[in-house]
Amino acid sequence: MKILVTGGAGFIGSHLSEKYVEEGHTVLCLDNLMNGNLVNIRHLLNKRNFKLIIGDVRDIDLLEKLMRGVDVVLHLAAQIHVDRSIIEPKLTYEINVLGTQNVLEVSRMYDVKRVVFTSSSEVYGSAKYVPMDEKHPLDAPHPYGASKIAADRMCHAYAKTYGMDVVIVRPFNIFGPKQKDSGYGGAISIFVKRVLRGTPPIIYGDGKQSRDYTYIKDAVRAFDSVVKYEGEIEGPINFGTGKDIEIEKLARLIIKLCGKEGEIEPVHVEPRPSEVRRLVADYSKAKRLFGWEPKYRLEEGLMEFIDWYRNYKSEEWSKPA
Repeated sequence: MKILVTGGAGFIGSHLSEKYVEEGHTVLCLDNLMNGNLVNIRHLLNKRNFKLIIGDVRDIDLLEKLMRGVDVVLHLAAQIHVDRSIIEPKLTYEINVLGTQNVLEVSRMYDVKRVVFTSSSEVYGSAKYVPMDEKHPLDAPHPYGASKIAADRMCHAYAKTYGMDVVIVRPFNIFGPKQKDSGYGGAISIFVKRVLRGTPPIIYGDGKQSRDYTYIKDAVRAFDSVVKYEGEIEGPINFGTGKDIEIEKLARLIIKLCGKEGEIEPVHVEPRPSEVRRLVADYSKAKRLFGWEPKYRLEEGLMEFIDWYRNYKSEEWSKPA
């Protein structure tokens, strides 16, 4: 297969790029390096079946040049951070909505066999019931979630109007190696960095907000299930574990697993605006269609990530949190 991975130098995209290069597929990695990092794909740059294109999904002319002969598009390029979306809602809309529409339109022009769009559990807003299936109301309280809802529904419209094979996946809080640990990074990677340095994890608000954390290896298997599934896939698909953990408890678990119990205590600061309080996935549709279910328990994933982080020496991963 020839696979275009937008956001292919990012956290999830780089893991997927690596998988499909190793399997012998031709991988085009498109990334503007806003969230992505060259260190994530450095080991792929000398592979004959891998090509990095530094560019943007807002550039429709570039997409037209890349799309010829592509079988599958894994569309992960996005402005992915809730905080940044509150500061820069226009940029978030341009990348997440207009960029997605560009990907869909050019995929339609070149008869791409399958487009896999990475939506987000944030589209649901705080859980109105748990676990949250794909029919849960879409009620995101922030510009990031709103942009993902708009892009999600644009994908649905292209599938219905043009008969395209567009699959919408809604992952729940993926974590693991290569996740950013500074700025708008994920909570787990930032917590691990701070604790290993002997500084307290910072919690916004009361710490009672909870998330369903999925380890990256399980997430890669989930995406691969979608790519290789030969049947028709109707509607969006959740990927998660069906179990949530409060952020306060998560911080204390990381302190314990890092061997810092009794030395460090979490610090609470003012809550973030419009933060979702609870997310818990119902992944039964993925299990029914693909036989997919998570293999990693949270503690197993955390230990593997902490071990990776301890041994990772690159300066790119040593910036202040």
